[in-house]
Amino acid sequence: MNKIQHPSNNGVLGAPAGWDQGELPCGALPITRTHVGDLPAVVSYWCPSAEELAVLNAGGSIALWVLGMSMPPVNLSVESA
Repeated sequence: MNKIQHPSNNGVLGAPAGWDQGELPCGALPITRTHVGDLPAVVSYWCPSAEELAVLNAGGSIALWVLGMSMPPVNLSVESA
């Protein structure tokens, strides 16, 4: 998946403090800070490559990876262009 700039983006996340870029590179991520009801939320937008679309169309799945031993509440959705 390729992170993309979205018209709603109003911020950028960088690597966490103390991140070892040599062990695992972590680049800047354009984000939109927003709310879901009264809850603060952060949205990033991604676009699958042609190869990834072919895998998805053949029945493949999307994997969400979160580093650590737990996972915060997350959501995956499809947005119109």
